[in-house]
Amino acid sequence: MLPFARQLEHLGYAGLQAETFNTLQVNLGWRCNQACKHCHLMAGPHRPEQMQRDTIDAIIRVVERWTIPCVDLTGGAPELNPHYEYLVEHLERLGTHILTRCNLTILLEPGKEHLAEFYRDHRVELVGSLPYYQEDLVDRLRGAGVFQKSLEALRRLNRVGYGEPGSGLRLNLMYNPAGAYLPPEQVALEEIFRRELTNRYGIHFHQLLTLLNMPIGRFKEFLERSRNYERYMGKLVSGFNPATVPGLMCRSLISVAWDGRLYDCDFNQAMDLPLLAGLPQTIEDFDLPALATRPIHLGDHCYGCTVGLGSSCGGRLAGE
Repeated sequence: MLPFARQLEHLGYAGLQAETFNTLQVNLGWRCNQACKHCHLMAGPHRPEQMQRDTIDAIIRVVERWTIPCVDLTGGAPELNPHYEYLVEHLERLGTHILTRCNLTILLEPGKEHLAEFYRDHRVELVGSLPYYQEDLVDRLRGAGVFQKSLEALRRLNRVGYGEPGSGLRLNLMYNPAGAYLPPEQVALEEIFRRELTNRYGIHFHQLLTLLNMPIGRFKEFLERSRNYERYMGKLVSGFNPATVPGLMCRSLISVAWDGRLYDCDFNQAMDLPLLAGLPQTIEDFDLPALATRPIHLGDHCYGCTVGLGSSCGGRLAGE
């Protein structure tokens, strides 16, 4: 397999550098009320990793000092962090755009029943994880009963205005493949999701985003158990698309881990590939001029973002 860095060299990139900075992605912890089979962080109910209040206060200071336009909250289930609402309230006062990556079923957990109204009151954009529109597939991937709980969460969100035209409350859904294959074309799949969720369940959303299962974490373990790892990586390498490179999310984003360490993306965080030496390494040392055009720490898992039309936390990266 040709290393990813060498692949870029063939395109004329001596390395890969960030080009701008518009998003601080904050991982509030690896604790989650689900234990999905594809999770690159191997999150679950018994993970102890949680961001502490002093680190959250450091994030608030960074957002204020550097006027960061968007903060992307993720996990695990970010809402399980006891300081989640504190952080959202402070970010709203600073005027930054707040996005939360929500697994949907968190809205049904004891003590979290108010979340739909909380999101609405603080104008939080949501990306809700829903691997498919059919019950058996979702439950196989995420656990028994998850599909019906996800539908109930979506109904709650729709009732407070999320996904509804003119509400200004943006609700996107995120699709992951159920196995060792690439996601379908995003626009075509969105049409199917919209038709099925509307006609069967009366559920509305704005956009469907597709995210490839990265060959790391729990999904890598599955690939190795099923003896599919080499074949899957070969599929990613052979599908490399140079048109995806300009829009790679690491070129406009910095990821903050639950312990305050900085990474080029959440996937590098999962693999413990920190920012390259000589750069600020923690949120306490955050320095935007030093980070905005930084060289990026590459690995062969980066093929997962550049295959086909590309894959990122914001969906596909390139047009057809």
